[in-house]
Order: sequence, then C-alpha cells, then structure tokens
Amino acid sequence: MTLLFSCRTYNGAISHYYGAISQGRFDEASGQLDQNKFLKAGRNRLLFYMEKGKTTFLQGHYQESNRYFNAADSLLVSGGRNKMWDQALGLVTNPAMQEYRGEDFEKLLIHYYKSINYMQLNMMEDATVEARRISLSGYELNDRKKNKENKYASDAFSMIIQGVVYESGGDINNAFIAYRNAADIFLRQPDKTYYGIPLPLQLQEDLLRTASLLGFSQELAYYEKQFGRSYQPVPDKDGGEVLVFWENGLAPVKAEANFFFTLTERGPGNFVFTDPDNTLFIPFDFGLFSRDSCHQLRKHFDAFRIAFPKYVEQPLYYTGASIQRDSSYTLPLEKVEDVNQLAFRTLKERFLKEMGLALTRLALKKLAEQQVKNENETLGEALNLLNVLTEKADTRNWQSLPHTIYYTRVPLKKGPNKITLTLQGQHTPQQVVFNVTGDGRLQTIHYSSLQKS
Repeated sequence: MTLLFSCRTYNGAISHYYGAISQGRFDEASGQLDQNKFLKAGRNRLLFYMEKGKTTFLQGHYQESNRYFNAADSLLVSGGRNKMWDQALGLVTNPAMQEYRGEDFEKLLIHYYKSINYMQLNMMEDATVEARRISLSGYELNDRKKNKENKYASDAFSMIIQGVVYESGGDINNAFIAYRNAADIFLRQPDKTYYGIPLPLQLQEDLLRTASLLGFSQELAYYEKQFGRSYQPVPDKDGGEVLVFWENGLAPVKAEANFFFTLTERGPGNFVFTDPDNTLFIPFDFGLFSRDSCHQLRKHFDAFRIAFPKYVEQPLYYTGASIQRDSSYTLPLEKVEDVNQLAFRTLKERFLKEMGLALTRLALKKLAEQQVKNENETLGEALNLLNVLTEKADTRNWQSLPHTIYYTRVPLKKGPNKITLTLQGQHTPQQVVFNVTGDGRLQTIHYSSLQKS
C-alpha cells in the first residue's frame, strides 16, 4: 500500500544508486542495486537487469554484464507475467503497477552494450550473433511503426554498431550493408539529421571505404554524390584502428505532470475529452462504455485529473571532447546517439495514444465510483479517495543510460600507442589516457563521464 500511494518518483526510489553511479562510484552503485527491494519487485525486474548490466559494464566486468543483459533479453522475449492480468492491474490502479516493458530505444541499446562486451572479450562469434539480432529487433520495430510518419521506426546507431561488429570480424560485405542502411536513414530526412544527430562524417567514411574495398564502384559513386565528397583511399594502417566510444552525461529522468480534461459532446453522441484551453481533443473509447455512461460522466464529474510522465533533462558537465594519439594526431569526437532527444521525442510521439488510455482508465474508475456512491455514500467517498491516491504516472526508465554517445576512429601504429581523451566544458579540461597495442585489428575502447553540472 505504501508503494501504491507513495508520491515519490522512480528516480526517488533508486536515489542512492543513482547518486553513486552519477559520481562514478560504480562498486557502490552495484551494491545499492543488490539491496534495493523496489527494483527487485517482479514488475521492475527488467529495470534491475538493465541497470545491473550497465553498472557491471562500467566496472569492466564484461562477462557478468552480458549475463544481466541476456536476462533482460529473455524477459523481453517471454513477456514476463500474464499480459491480460497485467493490463487489468494497470486499468484499476495505474501504469506504474504494471510490468515495465522498456522503451523501444532502451531495448535496442541493450544490443549496443552486449556487442561492446563481446568485442572487449574478443568473443567475435557471439558479437556476430548479436549483430544479427540487431536486424531482427529493427524489423520488429519497423513493423510496429509501419505507415506511421514521423515515428521512431528505425535506429541508425544500432546499424552503425552492427557494421562495426561485422567489420571487426572481417565481414566487410555485411559491414557495408549495415553502414549503408544507417546512412540511408539520415539521407531520408530533409536535413540529414535523425533524432538530433547530423549524418556523422565517420559513418560517411566507413560506408565509402567498405564500398571501395568491395569494388562496388556504382554504390561508391552514388554515395559520393549524396555526401557531396570524393573518397580518398588511405594506405593500410599496420597497427589497425581503435574505435573510441564516449558516453557523456545521464539520460533524462521521468517526473509526474498533471493534466486536466473535461468530457464534452461534439455533435450528437460524439464525445471527446478536451483540455481547459480546447487545444487537445481526444476521442472517447466507446469500446468499454455505453453512451449512457458518457452522459453520466458529464453529469457527475466536472474535470478529470490525469497523472502523466514527463522527462526532465539532466544538465551536462562536459560539452565536447577530442582524442589524441601520441601527442601528434588529434581528432574530434562526433555525436552518434542522442538518448536525451530520443526520450523526449518518442514520448511526445505517443502522447495522444497513451493519454487516451489514461483517460479511459480514469473514466472506468469514475463510473465505478458513482455506481458505489449511488448505493452507499460512505463507500463511494472511500472509493473516490482510493482513485485519487492511485492516480500516478509511471516514472520508470533506464536511468544509467548516457545523455549522448560520441565516437571516432583513431589509426594506430604497430605496437604501443598512447591515446588521450580530453573532455571539455565550463570546468578545467579532464584527460583520460588509454594504452592500446596496435596489432592490425579494429579494436574498441569506451569511457563514461556520467557526472552532472
């Protein structure tokens, strides 16, 4: 009951864990997760697995990290507890009591972390399997959003990761296909920008290079025209390359916002919910109610208060970075995934649909309340209080995700290389040094700066 009626958000429920991970105390954060009973509740298991997978990733425990991410994958495939029971529970209480099923971009980012884990462990066969699973997840997302314009129906970053995995394993043909698919997502946009990310120069280079390596002269010429540049082959690098991923800041957290609606009739028998300013009109779902019920709702209830989630952006401590090899070769890092924008925009995309469900849920509660009140005033008032207390938004989300992910490729000399990552912002620049041995392969390194300003 305490959890049901509590005013605290999900961020408040995991505040000790969140504070530790945002300050880089990853061992402490992992321990906080293990002690958090709220996260271990059945409906929050997916969140526990994703947070634990990310925390162990940050600790450098790549094999353990993938055990948790595999558990998250299995839960997503199995669907968890009975779906009808879960939906009914959400209808009579609130969505926060339902099993958490993850945002679409959260599900795809599981593949990113698993792929990096496998490449760090040099388990390229497993990484390749994960790359294939990226395609399956992409098809599933696209099928659900088919024929829905301006909806999150593809994920360019996942396809870039897929290309990196294939290329690391020596499969240049499939790497080319993945890079091409990623680039085409950007090229379909009028400004070549997708969810806050301009078409990366690194992606352009990777697509042109793999097309050239495969002798695909027609495709090479086509994309040179699309990118407005000519490809200049460079000599093979004896030491190979290292792909650097920098995760900056923290993803937005969810808070609760209140909306107020009234039920009004627009034409004979056509009922809609509208806000006080008459800027939103949400059709009433007659599948669950009779038209007489609509008249009852209008007669007995002046306004409906709906609790709905909203994102709150977490301010950035660092705003940019560059990479340097052996104090001589300097490169900027490019944005490749803006989780912050993804969160805000995908919530906005489904606002009307989810608000309609929330209004239907509340209307059902109000009708039950009125029916009880007609028979017993005291019980009716008690039910009214229960409805008020249980009207809560679902403020859960994967909170250890970064605000933004950047990347770049650095050519390596054969043998030892000193790679220096310089982070810039309003404060004194911070330098992080990596020692990488150039052995002719494409390698990956990652760094996360999760602190907030």
